[in-house]
Amino acid sequence: MQRRCVRVLALLLLQAPCSFALAAAGTDPFPAWRAAAAGTLAARGDASSLATAAALTFLGPPSRSKLQTSKAATAALELAVKASELAPNNPAISWMRLLLCTNASGCNIRQAATTMRWVAADNGAAWLPTLTVAQKDKDAMEVDRVLDSMAEGSKFELYGNRTTVMIYGALRRARGQLPPHYLKSDAARLNEAMGVANAAVLPSFSPLINACRDATPDAARREACLTLAKTLQHADMVMAQLVGFGIEKRLNPGDARELGRIADRRRTLELRVELANRANIPVRSRLSLMRQLAREEDVYAAIVKIERRAAGPPPAQSPSKR
Repeated sequence: MQRRCVRVLALLLLQAPCSFALAAAGTDPFPAWRAAAAGTLAARGDASSLATAAALTFLGPPSRSKLQTSKAATAALELAVKASELAPNNPAISWMRLLLCTNASGCNIRQAATTMRWVAADNGAAWLPTLTVAQKDKDAMEVDRVLDSMAEGSKFELYGNRTTVMIYGALRRARGQLPPHYLKSDAARLNEAMGVANAAVLPSFSPLINACRDATPDAARREACLTLAKTLQHADMVMAQLVGFGIEKRLNPGDARELGRIADRRRTLELRVELANRANIPVRSRLSLMRQLAREEDVYAAIVKIERRAAGPPPAQSPSKR
């Protein structure tokens, strides 16, 4: 499953700017432009600008030590807290704040998670950082309790589309104040928004995968994990869906019908991702879909449909001669 997840993540990031590679080699000024953009956005002071500044600050240069990453997360968290205070009912900003808290030293994760659950009580993802702490503490009873609470959630949302649209909007509104060579077009702004949003909203699923791997066939934990796996399969981000498929496959190794269903759904999902990332549709059209549709898969399916409609029906084949 991990190899397949890496493959799909690579497809998802096909449109990421090439400056990531250049920055890793230390030859590109892009990280400095991004840092300057974060400062400009932070100074604007509205919730979306502050949240975007937080995500840009956290992402930073691609190659950093753990200490640098922690410091960046702490600085980013301060911005995210301010954004959350200005927009207390915005679940995307609350989720970003919670994830940044998990990377910042000294942050009270339980308090941040409680705040997130007030905003989105039916979102099972809000329990994931708490599960991470329980796994780290090797507290099996707490792990079971948290898994049960996660399984009670009717959805699993990471707000990828919503965060991308927010970041794009903040970058576009401030375009006249940003470094002149940072993002020169709407396409570049969308590429940046997609890459930054993925870095800001995607959590580590390892604690969840490991907790469910330990579920024995007759344990209550297995039932919670199966319920959660099915919820994950309809999550708003592709990576979460893949985790759901993997967990159910592991817990139902002898159910041929279910394994066949999982394989079919996974193939359909991967094909949609691949075809959509090859499509050439206007930035405005993609953003419109992302505003309308919360789930990545639904956006990819819509893009594929648009491309097929634009291509027209396949040419009629002449009858074969006998």
